[in-house]
Amino acid sequence: MANKRKRDNAPESAPVEKTEQQSTKKVKAPAPTKAARASSNSSTSATPFKVGSTSPITIQVVAGSYDRVLHGITATVTPTTTTTTTATPSKNSKKKAAAAAESKTSYKVSFADTFLFNAHASAIRCLALSPPSAPTPGQKGGQKVLLATGATDERINIYNISAHPPSAKAADDQKLLNSITPRPVLENPKNRELGTLLHHSSNITRLVFPNRSKLLSASEDSTVAVTRVRDWALLHTFKCPIPKAQGRPSGDTAALGAVPAGVNDFAVHPSNKIMISVSKGERSMRLWNLETGKKSRVLNFPKDVLMEIGEGKHSTGEARRIVWGEDEFAVTFDRDVLVFGMDCRPRCRVMREDVVGTKMTKVHEIKYVSLGKEEGQEEEKHVLAVATEDGRILFFDTAESELVEPPAPKEEEEEQQHKTKLFEAKTPNAKLIAQLGGKTAGVSGRIKDFTILPVEDEESGKRSWFVASAGSDGRIRIWRLESGDLRVGKEEEGVKAGRQVGELLGTYETENRITCLGAFVMIPRPEGSVESEYEFDSEESEDEESDDE
Repeated sequence: MANKRKRDNAPESAPVEKTEQQSTKKVKAPAPTKAARASSNSSTSATPFKVGSTSPITIQVVAGSYDRVLHGITATVTPTTTTTTTATPSKNSKKKAAAAAESKTSYKVSFADTFLFNAHASAIRCLALSPPSAPTPGQKGGQKVLLATGATDERINIYNISAHPPSAKAADDQKLLNSITPRPVLENPKNRELGTLLHHSSNITRLVFPNRSKLLSASEDSTVAVTRVRDWALLHTFKCPIPKAQGRPSGDTAALGAVPAGVNDFAVHPSNKIMISVSKGERSMRLWNLETGKKSRVLNFPKDVLMEIGEGKHSTGEARRIVWGEDEFAVTFDRDVLVFGMDCRPRCRVMREDVVGTKMTKVHEIKYVSLGKEEGQEEEKHVLAVATEDGRILFFDTAESELVEPPAPKEEEEEQQHKTKLFEAKTPNAKLIAQLGGKTAGVSGRIKDFTILPVEDEESGKRSWFVASAGSDGRIRIWRLESGDLRVGKEEEGVKAGRQVGELLGTYETENRITCLGAFVMIPRPEGSVESEYEFDSEESEDEESDDE
């Protein structure tokens, strides 16, 4: 009876609006495993998913759009190995016959719709996927993934997504639906909405699951909220100051008499102890101590470096995106990216025209990619991936040994710099390794968001990557990168750095203007497990015991 009274006496200001069917069931998220915690922090530490060389891989893709639609699809990649003989083998020599045979693996992708939610009352701005729940003996429903979506309606919706591929055996009503739809539908009725969080008073700008037990959300109300997943309680709110009015920069959309305010983005260090946030109207970034919940320090961007990247006096100078690397972090501006070392000093820039090969283009999203350990090295190698307005994903090596120094200015440029008092370009640029997409690959529109999923062959141990990219044209593209496509400093003779890499496996038309994207490799369902109505049926008894304590 004590447990029942505790559940009935829940506070009236519960952050999640639950339906009548959900109110009698308490959802508990178990403590994340070490692998789950590592995969949640950032793409730099994501553990590769181990697969067989001939095993199909199912990728769950979730896309939010301007049209308020939350679209879930599965992309099943099936490898096919073909053996060809390049020469006629000798009857008396088996070795020559084996040497003449060559095997080639091709990949085919098939798409299927899994869910389609009219999620929000206005445009969806961001989404986040949690690490999968830990496998539990006797767990009926299998492993689950939490999905959080944020929009301009001030709401954060929480969904429960199965971490396992949907069953290919369709019911009679499902077969009837597939007969009239242009694409196959593998709907999982257990993918459902859990409730809504009302922790903010303005547009949601960023959502992150740093681990399985916490959800961090940023908003244009200049706050970053920390929510506990176990009971969806608001634990703490980081309040960022609203900047003072200093004129009205071009492109400002603030109301009359107001100033641009709100958190653009934040990034949590892999140790889960430090957070960096960047806000509108500020030429700086703020460090926060996640253990004490207080501001640590404020770091102003150097003026001369801002001048180099096109953020001069008449520009906003504010950062748009930020992401942590292994021993560095990268900050995006409107048309360039700055990489900072752990000493918080600029190490290099990324989008210099003579390195990229085109004029400065708008930057939409950045992520770090782990290449694994190279021969003779103890630490893993990482590269920075940048999505641009011209439909490319550029891969850069940001190591200090690979930086490209800026070219010396010509005499005419020196005179012009002296007359206009411009700063001379002194910041080195990261080395461009390769590019994915672009006009040469048939992608002309912007890449609004992308996700890179590492996989590792169980037999050979080689690492490859699947890339899911999406843009405002409504197309989701699935690419594959080979293990050698992103190698650093090992270009073969005649191969240009910044070469075109990646194989386009398939394209899916959502017919919506996509704003954000998330994806994960689905876990094969254990034998004998069945779908369960609730996420953690087997954990309910443990939950009651913890309430007694």
